[in-house]
Amino acid sequence: MSEKDKFKYTKIQELTYELKIREAMTTNLITASPETTMYELRGLLKEHRISGLPVVENGNLIGIISIEDLINCLMAKEMDKNVGSKMTKNVKTVFSDEPLVHAISIFNETHFGRLPVIERDTGKLVGMITKGDIIRCLLKKLEIDYHEEEIHKYRASHIFEDLLADEMEVKFSFFVKGGDFKRAGECSSRLRTNLLRLGIEPEKVRRLTISSYEAEMNMVIFTDGGKITVNVFSNKIIVEAQDRGPGIPDVEKALTPGYSTAPDWVRNLGFGAGMGLPNIKNLSDEMEIKTKVGEYTHIKFGVNL
Repeated sequence: MSEKDKFKYTKIQELTYELKIREAMTTNLITASPETTMYELRGLLKEHRISGLPVVENGNLIGIISIEDLINCLMAKEMDKNVGSKMTKNVKTVFSDEPLVHAISIFNETHFGRLPVIERDTGKLVGMITKGDIIRCLLKKLEIDYHEEEIHKYRASHIFEDLLADEMEVKFSFFVKGGDFKRAGECSSRLRTNLLRLGIEPEKVRRLTISSYEAEMNMVIFTDGGKITVNVFSNKIIVEAQDRGPGIPDVEKALTPGYSTAPDWVRNLGFGAGMGLPNIKNLSDEMEIKTKVGEYTHIKFGVNL
């Protein structure tokens, strides 16, 4: 097995970077108030066949109550207590505009059964997401993509063969706004759509999409913004990510898996895990980094066709 084969990503893994949590979450929520009694909670769980629900006050999430909490109350003969006194208050949440891969990562780390979804702008509870929601969303998206790919059955080689020139390329650019977490990942998603419509091999598209996503997120997290330029040649695709930012003081250290200089508030949003540059390196056939501290970073990477 070659080094590149070790880092092959599946279609499903690619989609987890592209899809947002809001596309998979459940919005028809059953909720409880802090004044709801445990007796009433038992009725809600039984009626709706669920194992837990969010506790909400004035549209804001204040806790989570589960069937485990109910069982504990039954054993302690405290069914007259209200939900507010028995709920879990320090609740792990996700934002609706985060990529699906962040919810999956939290599920893997915590083994939670569900995660409340918060609207970033308002701070209000807008949904819940479970592992089952994620699976259903991915299966639906796979079916949609299959039909779209059937419609757009072009091949990049045909495009180049049908036009007369000694040298030719297809070029497109995307502009990334620093600090805009709400739109983070959109450029990479559009890149994926363009490459599939050009008929690029899906496995190559996956590698480029995930690499571009990592480069895009670095711009959003660390810089004032920048530009991602993609050049499609007949034999390779080259992506250049250029930003106006702090630069990279130690490139070798930045390429170490898990190393991150992201501040705590960014990590709390689910970003900055320290896998950006290592992922780009592992998924690319070529990679080059030029950077100047306090001024810019220019990352150039690509795959062979």
